[in-house]
Amino acid sequence: HNGFKMVCDGKPFYGDDILALGALVNASDFLDAPYRSEAIEMRDIFTARLLEAFKTDGAKELKVVWDPGNGAAGEITEMLVKKLHGTHTTINTEIDGTFPNHHPDPTVPENLAQLIAKVKETKSDVGIAFDGDGDRIGAVDSEGNILWGDQMLVLFAREILSRKPNATIIADVKASQTLFDDVAAHGGKALMWKTGHSLIKAKMKETRAEIAGEMSGHIFFADGYYGFDDGLYAAVRLLDLLAHSEQSLKQMRESIPAVFNTPEIRVDCLEARKFAIVEEVRGRLHALVKEGMPLEINEVDGVRVKYKDGWWLARTSNTQAALIVRCE
Repeated sequence: HNGFKMVCDGKPFYGDDILALGALVNASDFLDAPYRSEAIEMRDIFTARLLEAFKTDGAKELKVVWDPGNGAAGEITEMLVKKLHGTHTTINTEIDGTFPNHHPDPTVPENLAQLIAKVKETKSDVGIAFDGDGDRIGAVDSEGNILWGDQMLVLFAREILSRKPNATIIADVKASQTLFDDVAAHGGKALMWKTGHSLIKAKMKETRAEIAGEMSGHIFFADGYYGFDDGLYAAVRLLDLLAHSEQSLKQMRESIPAVFNTPEIRVDCLEARKFAIVEEVRGRLHALVKEGMPLEINEVDGVRVKYKDGWWLARTSNTQAALIVRCE
């Protein structure tokens, strides 16, 4: 379940393009061409670019705990906090692929237990976690309440829409209905799209969206950044938002309407069957519509069925032999 994220001419390179590239490689169909290589030390350049996202003028002093989970973001986190406004505590920043403390997946609550404990111990304002390669962010407030990816996107979208009315905001099909409603209420264009970083990035370029996000904690900033998912950049933007607000993260979280929903549920399924099952569900739904049942069906990625008091989703995993279901 590992892989590379590929880019060509500044655009996501995925799906059929990768298959075509594989065919060229297998056929040894290469052209000789001149080239040069250059080694560039990126850490200081990257850290300085991250710091540009935080405006120190009028900023509150925040207390922050960071947990990269022994993943790839650990070293940069240590470099960043030495120059970042506020008081910072770091845990699990040593890069160690055996992940001795916990698995670095910020969408799993038990993986945030150590972060939550440290936030409470240090009486910090916010705790931030990353996944193994640092492109996903997790966050908890001062009381240890988790903010999910779609909730963080709500907060970022509100700030962006205050400066850029009518901006397009993209979220994947797993996101809460509260997000799409909140974007509309704040004068934005909410667009529901397929799950998957390549698919999201391609749609952002097509629609010139200012920001996009996924339930999994991928946040893609085009506003002020390059339109790709960077957990460290999202973290600095979150701190900048908090440092210039009269509200705490807890108060911001509580401003989002409370709903009852499941997490993302993965149902193991044979690879050969996973697409067929979703198609069977789709067929049954259309049969019900023909019989007069008033269903609102979104088919952008699997099937998402909306009712007056909630919705449910069934889709095929892009990367695993599994089905994804969620309801709210």
